[in-house]
Amino acid sequence: MSQQGWAAQALESFDAVVNATEGFRSRAGQRLMAEQVARTFSSATLGKVDEESGEPAPTRSIAVIQAGTGVGKSLAYCAPAIALALVRGTRVLISTATVALQEQLVNKDLPALAARMPQPFKFALAKGRGRYVCKLKLDRLAGHGEADEGDDDLFAEEEAAERAKRPRQETEARMQFYASMAQTLSKGAWDGDRDSLDTPPEPEVWSPVAAEGASCTGKHCPAFSQCTYYDKRKELVGAQVIVANHDLLLSSLGARVLPELDNCLLVLDEAHHLPATALQQFACSMDLSRITWIERLSSRGLRIGALLEVEEIADIPRHAAQLRQTLQDLARIVMDVYGAALKSQKDTWGPARVRVPRGELPEQLIAPLGLLAASAEGFLDALRAISKALRAEMRDKPDEAKRLSTLYAQIGMLAPRLEELHATAQLLLQDAPEGAVPASKWFTLETDGDFIVVKAHASPILPGSALRTHLWGAVRGAVLTSATLTSCGNFDFFLREAGMHGDEAATTLEVPSPFNYAAQGTLIAAETRADPKNAAQFTTEMVDALLHDIARVEYGALVLFTSREQMRQAVDALPTAMRSVVLVQNALPRTQLLKRHRERVENGEPSVIFGMQSFGEGLDLPGRLCESVFITKLPFAPPDDPVGEARAEWLRAVGRDPFSELVVPATAIRLAQWVGRAIRTEDDQAHVYCYDKRLVRTSYGQRLLKGLPPFALQQRAAG
Repeated sequence: MSQQGWAAQALESFDAVVNATEGFRSRAGQRLMAEQVARTFSSATLGKVDEESGEPAPTRSIAVIQAGTGVGKSLAYCAPAIALALVRGTRVLISTATVALQEQLVNKDLPALAARMPQPFKFALAKGRGRYVCKLKLDRLAGHGEADEGDDDLFAEEEAAERAKRPRQETEARMQFYASMAQTLSKGAWDGDRDSLDTPPEPEVWSPVAAEGASCTGKHCPAFSQCTYYDKRKELVGAQVIVANHDLLLSSLGARVLPELDNCLLVLDEAHHLPATALQQFACSMDLSRITWIERLSSRGLRIGALLEVEEIADIPRHAAQLRQTLQDLARIVMDVYGAALKSQKDTWGPARVRVPRGELPEQLIAPLGLLAASAEGFLDALRAISKALRAEMRDKPDEAKRLSTLYAQIGMLAPRLEELHATAQLLLQDAPEGAVPASKWFTLETDGDFIVVKAHASPILPGSALRTHLWGAVRGAVLTSATLTSCGNFDFFLREAGMHGDEAATTLEVPSPFNYAAQGTLIAAETRADPKNAAQFTTEMVDALLHDIARVEYGALVLFTSREQMRQAVDALPTAMRSVVLVQNALPRTQLLKRHRERVENGEPSVIFGMQSFGEGLDLPGRLCESVFITKLPFAPPDDPVGEARAEWLRAVGRDPFSELVVPATAIRLAQWVGRAIRTEDDQAHVYCYDKRLVRTSYGQRLLKGLPPFALQQRAAG
């Protein structure tokens, strides 16, 4: 079938779904988006291409689509993408921003679509390994595991060290929790997924029982037949549609966890999150102070390597000694060079941070970091040899699977720290040639009890470069979509951030919302006398105006703050009568807070949510649930991010303006998200208040306004 034939068939499937959906109104914008998705995916060349045999170079095809609120983008990309995957014999990989959004697709959107699609298809949810429990670890920590000879230190050292830091009551409560979790798992009342627990545990409680790749022996593990993670992996094998998240997508590149990107159709939903996720994924850090794990890893490597007669272990003691000494030397040099700056930030030691200007490390750090990288590499080579020998032994001696799996886990539990140390040293040593973009490098100081902890950190500063290197070179067909991909009225900022600026394979499409914003909403620019840059005076005046406005709220409203301090002052200023009306973020778990808000509004009572950044995105409160949105201040990112600082420094050094090029466009996307909480359906009526006069009084404010829906604008002078 031709490309045009594939695209036509995909659109027929989309139309069939629309026609089969009772009460569904045809939306021109949604059809336009579906057409673009069909064109994009039908023109991409999939699979291996042998260019040496004269085959033409593969065609890459990428669409960047902004779909305004109400367009119905999930159906617009799912129906044509799935239809094309079925006819082309491939799979669709959908990546979104969060696990909650993944679950919405898998539990709601895809089942509804499967019931209406002309062709049947299977779908599955893909999460990172760490979101599933490791049964071996859980049984051991719950007191159910039997200790075999040789595995006595598998969890004992780590758990004993952690237990020593905790009060006895907390330790007992944790052990009871693990025992309860193990019992629920064994009865089949829990599927081993952290997110399906009634109350997901805190990271420090979950981490000791979480599955992890480095210590997992897969099919050789004695608990493999009962492993939740591998059970979920089996579901992926037969699925034509796999729903992942951006973290998993980027962390598993090249790892064969997800479909190969040159042979699947990739959809990146909530794509505006991709650049920030990339920076987090490709950043690294190492602890220069807490180094006792090196001795444990060394002794385990020597003992296990000797059992397997691995010759490469001979150099482990030297590498381990060198690592310990070099880390101690680095911690001392960092304190010699930066100690005064770190100490001056607080009255007591830590937490504090100091960034290396221009990424140019002091000369005295270069040689130790080089030595560290070399020693870590030698140590890793020895561990790889042990790992290889263990896997061979497992194949040859399946009856000894449990003992060998335990040995493998003993190495694997600590090896990631060595890998991270190696990666951090390498990135810290990375020199930027004249005119090239430097990495961001910084050191932090914190306390752990009476112990001072020094850490070294490094990160790329341009997410686009990292994505070009690691992601786009492997992708053949992709659709990136979100309600907020344009900034100040164009796609330029997002294309740069996402690594597609100048990419000939990328096309853009803006599909406007079907809502009549001018008739449905009003943007009230409420000015203050105080300059918003004068935080104390501005907050006092803003809070007075805010309290006056929210006193008139009849049903649901959302107030968005830019800092915890700002929100605290507003809460403290609430009159007694209004305190029962306001629900404050973190005072209750998010789901409970939203449930209480809905109950109040349904009972005809006013309810006002006070929240911060995480409440400014992804919150769907249609109709009376949110008739007013109050934006206390323009949501500029805090100026203390070391990666942002390094990037601004580099831009200034090459004669560019970071505020205009970086800060304003990023703020425009964030502001559009916040304002987007107001109108969620074609029947909504809402007011948006902004108390920051810079929105209407500055040239960059006019740029921000260009990126907002065309509300009727009202200006209110300072009282």
